[in-house]
Amino acid sequence: MGIEIDDDPLAPPPACPPIIGDAAPNFRARTTMGARTLASYRGRWLVFFSHPADFTPVCTSEFVAFANAYDDFRNIDCDLLALSVDSLSSHLAWKHSIEQRFGVRVPFPIVEDPAMGIARAYGMLPAGSTSSATVRTTFVIDPEGIVRALIAYPLTVGRSIAEILRLVQALQACDASDVSTPEGWRPGDQVLVNPPLTSDEIAQPGAVGQDWYYRLGSL
Repeated sequence: MGIEIDDDPLAPPPACPPIIGDAAPNFRARTTMGARTLASYRGRWLVFFSHPADFTPVCTSEFVAFANAYDDFRNIDCDLLALSVDSLSSHLAWKHSIEQRFGVRVPFPIVEDPAMGIARAYGMLPAGSTSSATVRTTFVIDPEGIVRALIAYPLTVGRSIAEILRLVQALQACDASDVSTPEGWRPGDQVLVNPPLTSDEIAQPGAVGQDWYYRLGSL
């Protein structure tokens, strides 16, 4: 089975890469755990993260960390899906190496993308690029299939898996309670309540260190 974008193998990639608020491009492709479509993850949060090649040291460290945090993501109804531009056989060999050398089983699928069709559809590659060096993006996709956050990393700097988990938790909290989260927010911390919309509300005193536009509250 080849890679299919938007369920149509002849469909051209989107004219513009997805940004926050856009629908994530659907695809169907082979993975280390059988065929997967992006649409099959509807109803759950998804962290979709990419790599430029298998058997690279930075990416290996990330795979180990994602595997160790797998249950933490599952506990907040969030799945993990990896992508590398290498072939399925290469993915399987890399996965086996990680299990043998690090004692860590990779419990999430790894999508093959040798023609870089998915990477292009997601805007990970500049137009006309033949190098996969920029395929280092993380997408947070919500249960409706909408891109809610994206972060691009250089080849030399590993992701913080704890930060990606925190990001998903913050997005979930904002959706559930119509609030915002301040810098470094973690579950259990205070949140930012929405600013007032009337003059009377603005006149109400806030706590020390707060003002009408910056007020903290609890979920």
